[in-house]
Amino acid sequence: MTELHEPRVNSDGSYNTFNIKKEGAIDVVTLNRPEALNALSREMMLELQHYFGKLYTDYTVRVVVLTGAGRAFCSGLDLKEDRSDEPGGVVGGMQTQRRVSEIMLRMRRAPQPIISLINGPASGGGFGLALASDIRIATPSVRMNAAFIRIGLSACDVGVSYFLPRLVGSSLASELLLTGNFIEADRALISGLVSSVVEADQLMDKGLQMAKDILRNSPIGVRLTKDCLNMSIDAPSLDAVIAMEDRQQILISATGDMREGVSAFLEKREAHYQDD
Repeated sequence: MTELHEPRVNSDGSYNTFNIKKEGAIDVVTLNRPEALNALSREMMLELQHYFGKLYTDYTVRVVVLTGAGRAFCSGLDLKEDRSDEPGGVVGGMQTQRRVSEIMLRMRRAPQPIISLINGPASGGGFGLALASDIRIATPSVRMNAAFIRIGLSACDVGVSYFLPRLVGSSLASELLLTGNFIEADRALISGLVSSVVEADQLMDKGLQMAKDILRNSPIGVRLTKDCLNMSIDAPSLDAVIAMEDRQQILISATGDMREGVSAFLEKREAHYQDD
């Protein structure tokens, strides 16, 4: 492995291309290349890989809120970046390709729910980041597209062809992928691509409130819910899903969280769950 494929994390644990603000058990991650519409540079891709990869064993973070600085969420791959030092050939190309697609894989493997606050254009890899999130909230000015096909590539990239038809159905997914056309906020809301559309000055408050709503619930319950949802999308049958759900419920019941949850409900108070 060369430095082309390794993130350079700062000594204090911070990153160069995005900021992390701690709100208790919530990480607010803000992509911070506004001058480039938060385009995915090589450094940003490696840093996002590192961040989402380490979440798997980080029990202090329970929810991630992802957004972009300035007027864009993420405009996709930084096409202006000099990549003349990249290795050539099929092997080198695969390494370069996986640099960005690995981010989406790690986002889905992370047990924490990820809420994307889409504050502006989300194209190509930026569209992929939004789709790989668990919840998407947009502003009225949002426009999203699979930009890959507009630059001579296939539109099927970084997991987009997996996530999109599962979110909006095959007809709309085919339209967006084959044309590369933008989907705007109103149609994204109607199609279920985003869960709500709010004004820009309300976006962060909306995202943080949703994150706090998640935090009210059992930590292990939330983690296993994301896990089960991931598996259920591709489950071979209802029987397989129910078998998984049954085992999860028995597992969680053994932690005592159900007893606490029921007691809190009956006593009309907030539940106080044990850390997982």
